[in-house]
Amino acid sequence: MDIKAKIIDEQGLVRTITRLAHEIVEKNKGSKNIVLIGMRTRGEFLAERIKAKISEIENFEPSFGILDVTLYRDDFRTRLKQPEISVTNITFDVNEKDIILIDDVLYTGRTVRAALDAVMDLGRPNTIQLCVLVDRGHRELPIKADFVGKNIPTSINEEVRVRLKEIDGEDAVYLVNAPK
Repeated sequence: MDIKAKIIDEQGLVRTITRLAHEIVEKNKGSKNIVLIGMRTRGEFLAERIKAKISEIENFEPSFGILDVTLYRDDFRTRLKQPEISVTNITFDVNEKDIILIDDVLYTGRTVRAALDAVMDLGRPNTIQLCVLVDRGHRELPIKADFVGKNIPTSINEEVRVRLKEIDGEDAVYLVNAPK
C-alpha cells in the first residue's frame, strides 16, 4: 500500500462513529423505527459499531442486518472475475422501517445502487438513508449520502483505504496511490 496520508486515526474513527450515530438518531427523531444494514464487508463492522453507539445513546438497540450486493452489481459479469459471494443476513421485516444503509466508502455510487435494488426486493421501507464513513467523490450515478463521516476529495489516481480492527488489525483511513 503506497500511503500518501493517514486521514483518520483510531481516536478520530471513534469520534466519527459517535457523531454519525447522533446524526442518525437526530434526523430520525429517535431510534424506534430505524434498522441498520451494513454492506459487506467493512460496512457491516461500521454498522455494528454505530448500532452499539445508538444503543448507548438511546437505551434501545435497533435491528441490524448484513447485505451482500454482489449479485445485484451491474458489473457482476464484466468486471468481477471470480466474485466472492457472501451471505445476506436480514432477519427482520423492512416494510415501513427507516433503513440506514451503512458502507465504508462512497465512490461511483454503483454499489449503493445495487444495495437499493437488494433492499427493495425485501419489501417496501418507509425511507432508505445512506451513511458512509468516507465520501471520495467521482460519482457516476445520482447518489448522495445522508450521513458522511468525512469528505475526502481524491484524484482518479488515488484510493481511500479503510482499515478496521475486525479484519485488518487496526482502525485507520488512508489515502493511497492507486495500483497501476
